[in-house]
Amino acid sequence: MSQQKKSFVLPIAMMFALFAMIAFVTNLCNPMAVIVKNQFGASNFEAQLGNAANFIAYAVMGIPSGLLLKKIGYKNTALLAIVVGFVGVFLQYMSGWDSIRSFWVYLIGAFIAGFCMCMLNTVVNPMLNTLGGGGNKGNQLIQFGGVLNSFSATFVTILVGGLIGDATRAQISDATPALFIALAIFALAFLVLFFVNIPEPASKAETAEAKTVKDEHSAFSFRHFKLGILAIFLYMGVEVGVPTFILQYLSTSPDAATPGFGMDAGIAATIAGVYWLLMLVGRLCGGLLGAKFSSRAQIATVATLCIVFLLIGMFAPTTTQVTIFGFNGSTGDFTSAQVPVGILFLVLCGLCTSVMWGGIFNMAVEGLGKYTEFGSGMFMVMVCGGGILVPIQGWVADVAGSFLTSYFVVILCAAYILWYALIGSKNVNKDIITN
Repeated sequence: MSQQKKSFVLPIAMMFALFAMIAFVTNLCNPMAVIVKNQFGASNFEAQLGNAANFIAYAVMGIPSGLLLKKIGYKNTALLAIVVGFVGVFLQYMSGWDSIRSFWVYLIGAFIAGFCMCMLNTVVNPMLNTLGGGGNKGNQLIQFGGVLNSFSATFVTILVGGLIGDATRAQISDATPALFIALAIFALAFLVLFFVNIPEPASKAETAEAKTVKDEHSAFSFRHFKLGILAIFLYMGVEVGVPTFILQYLSTSPDAATPGFGMDAGIAATIAGVYWLLMLVGRLCGGLLGAKFSSRAQIATVATLCIVFLLIGMFAPTTTQVTIFGFNGSTGDFTSAQVPVGILFLVLCGLCTSVMWGGIFNMAVEGLGKYTEFGSGMFMVMVCGGGILVPIQGWVADVAGSFLTSYFVVILCAAYILWYALIGSKNVNKDIITN
C-alpha cells in the first residue's frame, strides 16, 4: 500500500500545477476588465464580456471535454488543453497591438483560453478525487490543489493591477509581462507533462461488449447530481462576482456613471488579491480538516457566513473606513489607504468560497461510479455561470448605478448553495448500479 501511495506523488503534483495554471489564466480577465473599460470605452457590462467569453466557453467545451477523457485519456486531454490555452492568451496579447487594437480579438482570445481552462478542469478534479479514493480524502486533495489555485489567482490579480497603475490610462500593452508569464507557463507545463506518467482511471477501459449495451441510466439519473451542477453554476457567480466588483468599485472614479471609490488600480487590485489569498488560506484549512469534516458540513457553514458577510459589505456605511496596505502602480511602492469597512467583509468572503468548489463537486459526484467522467464534463459546462452571472451583476450595477447593490445577485446564489448543502446534496438514488 505504501508503494502505491508513493507512486501517486508525481501525478498529484502535476494536477496541483495544472490547478495553478487554471487560476492564472482565468483571473487575468478580472484586472483586464479595468483595461478594457479604458482602452475600448466599455461599460461595466461590456467590460465583463472577457469574463463571459472565458466562462461561456465551458458551456461549449464541457461535454466534449468529458468525451475526450474517455477517448484519448487524461494526459493527452491536458496536453491538448495547454496548446489551446497558448493560442488563446497569445490572441489576447495581439489585441493590444497598434496594428490591430481590437476588442473582438481580445474576446476571441478569452473564449479560446476558456476552452483550455474547461479541459484542464475536467482533468484535474476527477483525477484528484480518484487518486484520493473519493469521499473525504478525495475532497481533501481537491482542496489542497485549490491552495495553489488561489495562490496563482492572488499573484496574477496583484501583478496586473500593479502593471495598470492609473486605470484611466490603462492599455493592454501594460499587461504584457503577465501575458508573457502565462505563455511561458504553458510552454513549460507542456514539456513537463509530456514526460510525466499519469495513471488512467480503470473506468476508461471498457470492453467491446459493454460499449454495445445501452445503459438506461446516466449521471442525470441522480437527483443530487442535477442539483449539484446548478449549485456549481451559481457558485461561479459568487466566486468571480465578489472580487471582480471589489476591483471595479475601488478603481472606478466617483464621478463615473456608476460611482466608485476612485482608488489607484494597483492598490485596488491588491485588496481584491487578498480575497484570493484568503481563498488560499481557506482551502489549506479545508484540506487539513477535510478528512475530519464532511463536505456537507463545510459548505453549509461557509455558505451561511458568506451571506452574512455580503449583507454587511452591502449595507455598512461607506463613511466608516479602515486602513489597508497595497501596491500603488502609479508610484511603484507600497502605501496605506482608507477603504469602506464593508469592503473588508466582502474580501472575507474569500474564506467562504474557498472550499465551495471542491465540496460541491465531491457531493455531486459521490456515488456516480462509472458516470463520473460524464458528470465531470457536465460540471465544466455549468462553469459558464461565471460568464453569465458576472455580466448580469455588471448590468445590475449599470441599472442601479451602484456596485454594492449588484451584490444581491451574489446573495441569491449563496442562498441556493446553502440549501443544496443541507438538503439537495443527499443521494436518493442509491439503487442505481454504478460499477
